[in-house]
Amino acid sequence: MRRKAIAACIAAAVLPLSAAACSSATSGGGSSGTGSDYTVNWWTWDPNQAAAYEQCIPGFEKAHPGIRVQVSQYDVNDYFTKLTADFVAGNAPDAFQDSLLTDVGELQPLNSYLSSGQLNQYSVGVSSVKGPDGQPYGLPMDWATAAMYYNESAVKQAGLTEQQIQNMTWNPVNGGTFEKIVAHLTIDDNGVRGDQPGFDKNHIKQYGIGVLDAADFSGQTSWFPFAASTGWTMRGPWATSFSYDNPKFIQTMDWVKKLVADGYSPSFNQSTLSDSQLVGSGKVAMTVGGSWEATTFAALPGIKVGIAPTVDGPAGRRSINNSNMNVMWQGSKDKQATFAWMSYQESAACQTKAATYNGSFFPSISSSMNALVSYEQAKGVDLSVFTQQRDQGELIDQVPAKNWTEIGNNLNPIFEAYFLGEKNDSVWQQADQVSAQSIAGTAP
Repeated sequence: MRRKAIAACIAAAVLPLSAAACSSATSGGGSSGTGSDYTVNWWTWDPNQAAAYEQCIPGFEKAHPGIRVQVSQYDVNDYFTKLTADFVAGNAPDAFQDSLLTDVGELQPLNSYLSSGQLNQYSVGVSSVKGPDGQPYGLPMDWATAAMYYNESAVKQAGLTEQQIQNMTWNPVNGGTFEKIVAHLTIDDNGVRGDQPGFDKNHIKQYGIGVLDAADFSGQTSWFPFAASTGWTMRGPWATSFSYDNPKFIQTMDWVKKLVADGYSPSFNQSTLSDSQLVGSGKVAMTVGGSWEATTFAALPGIKVGIAPTVDGPAGRRSINNSNMNVMWQGSKDKQATFAWMSYQESAACQTKAATYNGSFFPSISSSMNALVSYEQAKGVDLSVFTQQRDQGELIDQVPAKNWTEIGNNLNPIFEAYFLGEKNDSVWQQADQVSAQSIAGTAP
């Protein structure tokens, strides 16, 4: 699945299209094109997806004589900077993979290119491709969310059942069955469990749950599934602030902090290990992890890892969906040819072929995702938890908002200060104000 660096990129280095406002391309720039005798240049940051989508090129070129496709992949750390520079220089790719709309200034709206009902084939990500004006600026490519990964041996040794892990409930008052399970999975250096007399919370051999107090303003693989399960939302899409002053959100953050204080979860500053490394080393029995990590957890040596849904809270189960999209540059010299490739690339036939080539992404079309589930099941990886989230309406699309990089730069230190004990609950009113100022571009 996706590497964690890609998820971090979504939160911290999303395509800064607003920085490209000085580009020489004008609205609707470039010719409409003839749809033939043209090479479509398409970019991605992911080498796995580059290889996967290259499998679709022969079929496309056979179906569209005269149109060729060139796929280019650039490291995620350079990708967005290079795109912005090429917008300014007027030589950006015709189309490219984008992660989250923050500004549509350099993108071609697609209403006039879409066939009737074309967006209806996508089960995930349609709201993510629409700009503030309601127009679609891309085609859904893939999606990613979170789930619970757990050490099956640790669960069995604790006397817990798979069914208990698969059906964990939660609330911010007493933690529900989730907190009881986490306490029982936590073991101190003397072998005493977290729900037993004599438990030493300051000397932990195995934490019941991984890091939840992340210094991350969106919290996809940490606190978000808990906060969202109360009914709290970030006021999307195209939010003007993120509702951090909501009492439900604040109550959730207090619970997360208490979970760390009770010794059941490590703080974010205690270790540099990844989610999978913490589980693989036996440091934690269970963790919230990204869907892109499923194959990584499955490949851990000497350990069998199960996948469970996120917690069932007062408002049900909720997880962020980060959808990548396929977008067109306004300055493309042949938009007809470019959209022909985009449509073929995001068709069921291509998505199925690409996804099952190396299992590198979750397709946005249900039939293609189901094909991937079967493909991975044959290799011993059960992805049914994620299709359950899709089918039961448990996915919440990541809120698009302007100035995403600035938002992260301004908000992440506030989350860090809170979880380090440097700030109390009063900081959340400030955080909401900062979110509004960052989105508006007026933050000091």
